[in-house]
Amino acid sequence: MTLAPNTPNLTLPDHKELPESDGSFVKNFQEHPQSLLLTSSILPILDQLHPDSQYAIGQDCGIYWRLTDPPERGAEAPDWFYVPNVSPLIEGERRRSYVMWQEIIAPLIAIEFVSGDGSEERDQTSP
Repeated sequence: MTLAPNTPNLTLPDHKELPESDGSFVKNFQEHPQSLLLTSSILPILDQLHPDSQYAIGQDCGIYWRLTDPPERGAEAPDWFYVPNVSPLIEGERRRSYVMWQEIIAPLIAIEFVSGDGSEERDQTSP
């Protein structure tokens, strides 16, 4: 999918139209318990910060930040992330992914749990 600048009447895909999985499997058996522990330990603080419940927590789901073909190449899927001041639901439904062009608010915290010796998790991009 290509996006030309200033394209009139362009309809961008939403969280229901974008893939919610790339078919990869979890490599670290501790990821899910770690995510649950992290979430449950900060919920009291988040509930105080957001009495209106306007925050989202994502676990192993995509953050779509750019339009690409295929769409998954324009997404990152951290093990855990927190976004303040957004609804945890969209149109009354649980989010399938977090779509930056719909929300505009970037995640405040994103965490990747290290698997093995961590070499697979390190960014190899040249500075």
